[in-house]
Amino acid sequence: MSNPLTREQHLELYYFMQLNRQLEERMVRLFRQNKIVGGLYSSLGQEAVSVGSCYPLEKKDWIAPMIRNVGALLVKGVPPRDIFTQHMAKYTSPTQGKDGTSHFGDLKVRHIVSPISMLGDLIPVMTGVAMAGRYLGQNIVALTWIGDGGSSTGAFHEGLNLAAQQRAPFVLIVENNQWAYSTPVSRQVPVKNLADRAVAYGIRSWIVDGNDVLAVYNASKEAVDECRAGRGPALIEVKTMRMRGHAQHDPAEYVPKQMFDYWKARDPITLYEKYLTENKIWDSKAKAEIDARIERELDVEQKFAEDSPMPPPELAEEGVYCDGCHEIEAAWQRPKAEVMPPRCSIEPGWQVKDYGSYAEVEAITKQIAAPVVAGGGNGSKVAKPVVKSGGKPPQKQQPRLAEPETPDIPRVPFGRGPKDKSVRETQNPRDRHQNPRDKRGRR
Repeated sequence: MSNPLTREQHLELYYFMQLNRQLEERMVRLFRQNKIVGGLYSSLGQEAVSVGSCYPLEKKDWIAPMIRNVGALLVKGVPPRDIFTQHMAKYTSPTQGKDGTSHFGDLKVRHIVSPISMLGDLIPVMTGVAMAGRYLGQNIVALTWIGDGGSSTGAFHEGLNLAAQQRAPFVLIVENNQWAYSTPVSRQVPVKNLADRAVAYGIRSWIVDGNDVLAVYNASKEAVDECRAGRGPALIEVKTMRMRGHAQHDPAEYVPKQMFDYWKARDPITLYEKYLTENKIWDSKAKAEIDARIERELDVEQKFAEDSPMPPPELAEEGVYCDGCHEIEAAWQRPKAEVMPPRCSIEPGWQVKDYGSYAEVEAITKQIAAPVVAGGGNGSKVAKPVVKSGGKPPQKQQPRLAEPETPDIPRVPFGRGPKDKSVRETQNPRDRHQNPRDKRGRR
């Protein structure tokens, strides 16, 4: 490992992943008992992503979790009772029962920005947090997650482009969990690796096994260190699998059974348990102690949530607008004079060394003279380039295209028939014209 962990840290990674899974399994049971008020989005199979990517962060760093990043909340110190009560819309929840899903944060203590339902919008928000932290002299790193589907939004591009241009200390984790609701990645984007998009912004990227918590941790640690040193931002694509539907109401019948079987054999917790055993980091007794501890803690936290009251009706009109109820003050950790004139003033002009030239075009231009010469017999004059002695004719510029991969495309069992364009494009051209209808509508 490039970033070796202590035995205690190894065991803590297991603790957080298993706590994440057992917490969500209990919430599934509560959902089926109609005790969960809003939607419930499972991160089964993705625990290594949330835990491994958040673990390298320091207490002062900021995160903005998505709906499947419960593990990151736990690493940041959010108690399970807050997650229970939030989804049950209890008065003791972080939002006092005003939200029934995952829209809660902690700006003052844990530095957690609440999720935004419009996918991709957290990227420009966290770019702003990263830039603000640098402006205030805090030396922080901001991190958020986006799914494979959300990576196709305009906010993804705009936020990442701004972060890249500003060299913001910002880390983006792209969770490639194979499905954007019911759309497979292969039918959404023409590239195999979503991390290839980082090249367009001139930033570093990694592609890692999202079911290997140590691989996720190592890539995240390196990216965080690079950002803190002023060499950010960074993008990490983690390849994993969403082992349940988009939410509890979705049975995920569109996912081929063979795909579930393949990823089930690569369960992140099972893989990590095997690693801990093979490397003699723990024994059966240590594992049993951690599992028992998780069971005890969740029993207490779930009981607290179930015993908590629902919010009183009069609370609905409170906390809607801020009318001087609290002060907002930036946490400056550098002299303000450093970012104010005259110390921060610069000349409003920049030197562009190559004047924006295209070197290859410029070299060809020097070899070519373009006098007007007689045309072909009709008396017209046509401008033709003349190659100088010893020169070479200009070569036609070849387009820079990546070779797209054509993987086997999972067939979606609804909404696709012979008239669907996507079906016609995958058919053999000869088969496409078999038994055509004539102009009279007969076969």
